Amino acid sequence: MLGAGFIGRFYADSILGYRNRDRIVMVHSRQEESCTSFAQKYHTPYWSTHLEEAIAHPEVDTVIIALPNHLHEEAVMQCIRHRKPVLCTKPLGRNAEEAYRILCAVEASGLFHGYLEDLVYTPKFLRSQHVIQSGALGRILWAKSREAHPGPHSEWFWNKELAGGGAIIDLACHCIEVSRSYIGKDIRPLEVMCWADTQVKPIDAEDHAIGLVKYENGAIGQFEVSWTFRGGLDLRDEVMGSEGTIWSNGFMRTGLDIFTSGQQPGYMAEKSESNQGWTFPAGDELSELGYNHMFADMFDALDHGREPKETFYDGYLVNAVMDAAYASVKSKQWEPVRLETWRGKEHLASDTILTSYDDQHWLIKEETTHYGAQKLILKEKATGRIFERIL
Repeated sequence: MLGAGFIGRFYADSILGYRNRDRIVMVHSRQEESCTSFAQKYHTPYWSTHLEEAIAHPEVDTVIIALPNHLHEEAVMQCIRHRKPVLCTKPLGRNAEEAYRILCAVEASGLFHGYLEDLVYTPKFLRSQHVIQSGALGRILWAKSREAHPGPHSEWFWNKELAGGGAIIDLACHCIEVSRSYIGKDIRPLEVMCWADTQVKPIDAEDHAIGLVKYENGAIGQFEVSWTFRGGLDLRDEVMGSEGTIWSNGFMRTGLDIFTSGQQPGYMAEKSESNQGWTFPAGDELSELGYNHMFADMFDALDHGREPKETFYDGYLVNAVMDAAYASVKSKQWEPVRLETWRGKEHLASDTILTSYDDQHWLIKEETTHYGAQKLILKEKATGRIFERIL
């Protein structure tokens, strides 16, 4: 395990508690105190403050990167050097250029690699994706994903140079991959329009952003991200199709509501700001945030020689979309998503779905009014005239 902080410990809890056959034999952190604390809690026999020493240890057969963004590339290159399969937290790189170097290097090496995007493994996401793939929603027209909270947990996130940006690089990487997975990962993202600003925090990077991603088939992805939200961790997805809609209200409301005029002991849930009044403590946080299913998929793929659901290519594509978002913030225009390689469908037309009522008319809408009448709104195919018909 490379990284002994907040994310590394989430990963460790999931790895040790879900499959019951995996163990952590080595932990690396730049701080000795973090190493020893982690090693004691998770019964990890070896620790090191030296990155390469940790990766090269003979008992390490797979490396998990839970390090700050600016250390991802170096860690992956050391994994390649020592021939260790590698799983990397999000984002893959600080920008698409960095992510593409990582992707090319690991693919050239032939090593197993997985991109640890937990939010496409949550139970709600997996159920929603199943419904979409069954065709129940028809063609997906619009997919929106929101993540907002009071800000990240470690100081390096707030450093634009180390992190690669602010709320976009931290949170939009989740939202882009979520909405992209709803729309179809084989559908090419074409361009991005994004607004971002620094509204509250005394930092150089953005603390709030809203973006639109246009896909080749005409679908729109939308992300809303913020480090200025008060009240905990707000995760919400909405998917609109030609035949249906999904609303997924995420982690801020965990399903367990507790009120106390005193204070509850200990940890409530990720990004929780209070332990009194109405609180929504986590039950099975590792499952709700997707970590259990994510590592099950990664290790099962590694064991059986298949590709996991999320690879470094997915991480690279997300970085490319975020690059376009940052370019749009500066230009205040739609900016193209520039991809060095595309592995999905080509030359798609923007789909238009029209419903024919009869030979002469298109059906625009059919409804039952509050006074019980059946009403149609129709359009004449020949003239374009729109009119109402009461049945």
